[in-house]
Amino acid sequence: MEGREAQTKNEALKSHLAIRCGKAAILLSSLKSSRCRRLNLNQIMNEEDEKEMLKKEIGDLKMKLVEERLRNKRIKLCGFMELLLQLLVLLSLIFTFLLLFVFTSL
Repeated sequence: MEGREAQTKNEALKSHLAIRCGKAAILLSSLKSSRCRRLNLNQIMNEEDEKEMLKKEIGDLKMKLVEERLRNKRIKLCGFMELLLQLLVLLSLIFTFLLLFVFTSL
């Protein structure tokens, strides 16, 4: 009987040890997965931050593009006005010389 009691105690200790090893394995895997989750979460946060920075940079570049287009339109308008003024001055000079020529020939 003592042999049987020792054997059952031995089996109980083995099963208890197996349960403890299983629990330890579960804890280790959960720690590992939580580290992985934290790393994945950090990567996701970094990716989101990078996306936000890229969106902000794209918005800034769009604003600069709009400002540059407005500046180019103003330059074209000023160039057109300058050409128009030069034509008016030329026409007024031609008209003045024609008037002088007509009055001097009379």
